[in-house]
Amino acid sequence: MTQQRKPLIGLTTSHNIQTEETYQPSACPRAILAAGGIPVILPLEASEDDLRQLVSVLDGFLFTGGPDVHPFLFGEETLAGCGGVSVKRDRMELALLKLAVEQKKPVMGICRGIQLINIGLGGTIYQDIPSQVERILPIAHQQPFPHKVPSHTVKVTEGNLLADVLSGQYFGETAAARGPQTIRVNSTHHQAVRDTAPSLAACAFAPDGIIEGVVMKDYPYLIGVQWHPEYLWEEDPAAMNLFKGLIKASARSSRISFS
Repeated sequence: MTQQRKPLIGLTTSHNIQTEETYQPSACPRAILAAGGIPVILPLEASEDDLRQLVSVLDGFLFTGGPDVHPFLFGEETLAGCGGVSVKRDRMELALLKLAVEQKKPVMGICRGIQLINIGLGGTIYQDIPSQVERILPIAHQQPFPHKVPSHTVKVTEGNLLADVLSGQYFGETAAARGPQTIRVNSTHHQAVRDTAPSLAACAFAPDGIIEGVVMKDYPYLIGVQWHPEYLWEEDPAAMNLFKGLIKASARSSRISFS
């Protein structure tokens, strides 16, 4: 009996700049496996030729969370509120994003991932929300709870890929009601998308106006979210749908038979 091939999803790796160790916490790989894909941890020091080969072989890509992106990459000086960066990771992920987009591969970004994608496509970010954004309602974007506990809401506008994936309409499910959705998310970040790249559209917002989700216009499948669905998917169908959406899009892109 021939086993059905599962989509291979490349995951960007974490990088300890003190020890030079690379690693990937289990949350994202577990979510990819549960959604029906096979996670492949990408090497931090892969050359551009290596990345080009990986992009041609892998079916989709997940840009995971992590440290701040270096401000020089979006044309700014480093502000006092900026945190630590990994120059190696920035370099590798920007090269990977360029190649993945050139080949129209499905892409998803989480936390740092949405910021890196926005920067790579020509947008900017807030280096430090508390010191750069005046807010009437100071939402705790660095929540005091464990990652598995939601801390604030996000309103998702209607009529876009992110809304369809979260609601299940992307999978052919019938939503109870059409219109903007409000979902509960976790939050552990101090940076966020500021000016969206020309090719991106902001489609999800926190109560204080911070951008929490983007999609790429005129592109097969690219979603970025500011929260961490990899810690919520076991109890939250909308979070699970984000990973299922990436797997389904990756299967379609590579013409894999996938239910």
